[in-house]
Amino acid sequence: MISVDNLAVEFNGATLFSDVSFVINPNDKIALMGKNGAGKSTMMKIVAGVENATKGQVSAPKDTVIAYLPQHLLTEDNCTVFEEASKAFQHVFEMKEKMEFLNKELETRTDYESQEYMDIIEKVTDLGEKFYALEDVNYDAEVEKALKGLGFKQEDMHRQTSEFSGGWRMRIELAKILLQKPDLILLDEPTNHIDIESVIWLEDFLVNKAQAVMVISHDRAFIDNITNRTIEVTMGRIYDYKANYTQYLELREDRRAHQLKAYQEQQKLIADTKQFIERFKGTYSKTNQVSSRERMLEKLVPIEIDEVDTSALKLKFPPSPRSGEIAVTVTDVSKSYGDHVVFKDANMSIRRGEKVSFVGRNGEGKSTMLKSILKEIDVDGGESELGHNIKVGYFAQNQASLMDPKLTIFQTIDEVAKGDIRKHINNILGQFMFGGDDVDKKVSVLSGGEKTRLAMVKLLLEPVNLLILDEPTNHLDLKSKDVLKEALKSYDGTLILVSHDRDFLQGLSEKVFEFKDQRVIEHFETIDEYLKRNRIEKLADINL
Repeated sequence: MISVDNLAVEFNGATLFSDVSFVINPNDKIALMGKNGAGKSTMMKIVAGVENATKGQVSAPKDTVIAYLPQHLLTEDNCTVFEEASKAFQHVFEMKEKMEFLNKELETRTDYESQEYMDIIEKVTDLGEKFYALEDVNYDAEVEKALKGLGFKQEDMHRQTSEFSGGWRMRIELAKILLQKPDLILLDEPTNHIDIESVIWLEDFLVNKAQAVMVISHDRAFIDNITNRTIEVTMGRIYDYKANYTQYLELREDRRAHQLKAYQEQQKLIADTKQFIERFKGTYSKTNQVSSRERMLEKLVPIEIDEVDTSALKLKFPPSPRSGEIAVTVTDVSKSYGDHVVFKDANMSIRRGEKVSFVGRNGEGKSTMLKSILKEIDVDGGESELGHNIKVGYFAQNQASLMDPKLTIFQTIDEVAKGDIRKHINNILGQFMFGGDDVDKKVSVLSGGEKTRLAMVKLLLEPVNLLILDEPTNHLDLKSKDVLKEALKSYDGTLILVSHDRDFLQGLSEKVFEFKDQRVIEHFETIDEYLKRNRIEKLADINL
């Protein structure tokens, strides 16, 4: 049991939260929720021991292992994937090495009666008790199993970590955490860089094998599937619900309704009391009653209504220019990088107005196909063609990071805006939740979600009839994802969507292109039907 007692955090005299107390029990699966800026990540870092609270403490039994996966990692690239993941067992290897060293020392020493000799025996005994109490584990097999579960292939095991993207290195760090079998796993946005199958693998691990878990996530399906408790951080305090995210939303609405009713009743009481005081003030026969009611008002504790995040993305794609009947044609396209074949002889035809999804594990070629369609890369054979009068709007996976960090929000948009639209930049930015002085902020200080919203503004400055979105929801909060989804549903152009977010994908596409084993397979079904048919939600059906 881990106890959080009277935590308080202050920044520059302002209180982020105060008097926060809760207990994390074995097997609790907790979603830490709250609007951006409420203090979720700060609270998680304090529990992890990465940051200190202004007041209060986190206490846990001796030898409790708490593992923390932050949103952004600072990794070193000086070993292979397998070696890096094996560091999860570093403490075990060090324990074994120390035992061997001490035993050799005992073999060579002859001062059997000395205190130093007795101390070494005691150390060996203590280490031996700890070491032999560990379950008999094939560490290499466990490392390989975890890495494969998170999407790595056999040939990846001995590649240098420097060859992998930040998302893949995040998976290595996640594998290390899972292999440690900690008492508490803390995860801050763990699904941003992993594909659907790996998310499902992670869900199964957290539900069936992990002990206590606390997670911050904007992936609704993920947190609903793994959590049984929700702690909401709001207005400097917390509310604790024994419920998953969807149930918590309903309970929170009930709570606000009761708060609102109590608040209205209290306001009526205050108004009536003030009216009585004003009416009978100075009336001798009512002096005691007036004084009593004045004291009551002084002692009255105002009822607060939980804040509601009223900021909302206003997103509507402009009407699409008319295009030809066929938007995209791919004929016998093949692509390799050295000896690694991404896909070969791929074919696809996407008609005007169709909404399609590209699905498959990371590294199977989804982003590569998008780049080939856009002529950003050369292919080894075949041809990709855009249809007549196609105007493309492209949101790349790293779109947010492509913006100049030295520019302000306003300058970023002014740089690409043309004609009369430049007169309305402030209004457009306001619709994307960049109001007032926000427009003068540098891109470098923006959060991941703010950068994604700003990239969306750039995407909407010119009407397009082919939207290509590669993981557009990374860093977007749940409300913004819902708004984007509704806008895409009503978008009248052609859509190609790559996403690992099952909740976001549902209801968005009527055709699926599956990237698997160097092939591109066309499925004439919705993403919902595809997932159900493959029974992908059940780990047993994933061929790892």
